[in-house]
Amino acid sequence: MSDGQAMLFGGADEPPPPTPGKGRAAARASNRVEPVDVSEAHASIAARLPPEIRLGTSSWSFPGWRGIVWKDHHDAATLAASGLSAYSAHPLFGAVGIDRTFYGPVSETDFARYAGSVPDGFRFLVKAPQVVTQPWVQGSNASNDDFLDADLVSRQWLEPAARGLGRKLGVFVFQFTPLGSEIRPTPDGFLDRLERFLSRLTRSLPTGLPLAVEVRDAPLLTDRYRDILRGAGVDHCYNVHPKAGTREEQAALFPPDDARRLVVRWMLGSGQDYESAREAFAPFNEIRRPDASSREFIAALARAAAGRGSEAIVIANNKAEGSSPLSVFRLAGRIVESM
Repeated sequence: MSDGQAMLFGGADEPPPPTPGKGRAAARASNRVEPVDVSEAHASIAARLPPEIRLGTSSWSFPGWRGIVWKDHHDAATLAASGLSAYSAHPLFGAVGIDRTFYGPVSETDFARYAGSVPDGFRFLVKAPQVVTQPWVQGSNASNDDFLDADLVSRQWLEPAARGLGRKLGVFVFQFTPLGSEIRPTPDGFLDRLERFLSRLTRSLPTGLPLAVEVRDAPLLTDRYRDILRGAGVDHCYNVHPKAGTREEQAALFPPDDARRLVVRWMLGSGQDYESAREAFAPFNEIRRPDASSREFIAALARAAAGRGSEAIVIANNKAEGSSPLSVFRLAGRIVESM
């Protein structure tokens, strides 16, 4: 899938990793992905990090992480197919995002393969597909008939993920990118639809299946939005993104002490967009734009979650500071420093 195809609906965090083909099996076997040697400093931080806190990156297929995550150079296709075991061998990576699901269904078999590649305590954050989270087809005036279709997302995405990943499914996140006319002049129409969608979805799923909603329209951060999520037993995904409302607004509406499960996605710094950040930060092998205030905010959220015995899943994107693994390492260090 080209970048143009990946952005058909817009709002993607990363291009989808290539789906491995059978013809590459021999090549993969001869090009084994080995994890980087873990430093004493990282091993010490990992030993002090509360087990409830699971940190990770938005995906795992970046060649630029050589010397940070991978011992040697590998192309993106090899890493997408064979890099997950090496990634999860690092003691500071207890979670990872699966962005591939944003573009289309993933089979139960593939989910099970992912689950079999990681340790027992590892967790996956799975993104809901764009086909149910965006109301229009970008580049046209056509409406998206599958927008907020609970039956579709349950049948083709949630059920395979739940069966394939089992206990390793950390959370399934519905990311609503800026909705434009869908929430103008007021967000009530969208919130009506969201309430019906979550009600139908949660009635059809096993009790306790972890779900979260992420919005990138500050006007949606209302008491009604909070009450809808609470009524459905769904968590809010704290999102560090210029369009998502401030960190403080999200924390005021969803006090960390009230959350059943902490879900955070650290996506993008203020005053930036994905395309410019991608160009500026590639190949994502160093911190280019440190964001100490977001790091401190997320660390405080994670410490609070661990303090009450709640699971915390925190996912960093390369566009947050320039290199998501390095963001995770600094965040982990900040968490344990203040405990």
